[in-house]
Order: sequence, then structure tokens, then C-alpha cells
Amino acid sequence: MPPASDRARVLRLARRRQGVTAREAAAAGVHSHVLTRLVASGDLERVARGLYRLPGDAPSEHHGLAVVAAAVPHGVVCLLSALEFHGVGTQLPCEVWLTVDRRARRPALRQPPLRIVRASGAALTAGIEMHPVEGRDVRVYGVAKTVADCFKYRSRVGLDVALEALREGWSAKRFTLDELDRFAAICRVQRVMRPYVEALVS
Repeated sequence: MPPASDRARVLRLARRRQGVTAREAAAAGVHSHVLTRLVASGDLERVARGLYRLPGDAPSEHHGLAVVAAAVPHGVVCLLSALEFHGVGTQLPCEVWLTVDRRARRPALRQPPLRIVRASGAALTAGIEMHPVEGRDVRVYGVAKTVADCFKYRSRVGLDVALEALREGWSAKRFTLDELDRFAAICRVQRVMRPYVEALVS
């Protein structure tokens, strides 16, 4: 068993809603083998690479996003996962869709499974919102940016998904036309979107 002080320190951190990461444990002066022993003894549960929580803690509806945010802090939840998070449309993705920098290394995370999208410049940085999930800040694209992204990546998500997101987001007043046009310009899909937007507001 690990020393009582190390064990107590880790379990105190793990009691937080967001659990504890290996990095946080190391910053508290606890060696990684302590985490391994606590998992082996059943005192901790490993929920993803480098992320631990107390056994039996009930995950929230968006638990997967909290896990991804801990493992890939610079990623941004996008496309189908962003639509689900915002409650727009009917998509229930089995993977977490995540945008990362075009030059970034692919995240090494097995669970939850990831669908990676790469971007750079304003297409990567514009429209990011911060939302607390299980005590962690999760970066998620806002509704207007997500709708524009759906049109940009319509070959991957389907034009029907993009149109559903456009209709539902507009009817629920989740964005203005100016916001939508701004992100359409950033995503270079103004021409593609124009006839659908005109039909929507006419």
C-alpha cells in the first residue's frame, strides 16, 4: 500500500467532482505508482488515460466531454458533439467530435472514442465558449459556429444534419443572422449557405 499521506492526498483530490489527473497528483508530490496501487486496491477508478475518480461516482450527462477536456485541454468540442451539447438537432454521436490544431499530435485517448477535425487560424479559435462540466472547463463551439462548421464539413456529417441544425438553431433564436454570416465567412461557406439561409428567413 502507498504511504498513508500519499493515499489521503490522492483520495482528497479524487473526491472533487472532476476527479484527479495524473498531472495534478504529480503536482501534489504523489508518484504515479501510487495511483496504480490505488486502482489495483479498488480505492480509485481509472476512467481514461491519466484521469481517475472514486469508484461509484455517477457520471453526468456530458461525462465524456469532461474526460476529453482533461486529456486534451486545447481541443474544442465541435460538430455533432457540439450540437448534442447545445441541444440542437437529433444527433446522438457515439464518438466525441473534437477540433485540434492542424499541427497538433493526434490525442492518445481510447475512451471515449474521438473523431478528430483539424483546423487553424480563425477557423480553430473563433466561436469558442467555455462551459463547466463536472468541475472542468470544456471548450465548445457556439451554435452559430457549429452550424457553419456543419456546412463546411457537410461531406462528413451530411447536408441533412447541417440543414437541421440551421433550422432548429434559427427557430430557437440561438444565433442572429449577423453571427451566422460572420462564422460562415470564417469557414468559407457563405455561398453554400446563402440559398438555405434566404429560404429560411423569407
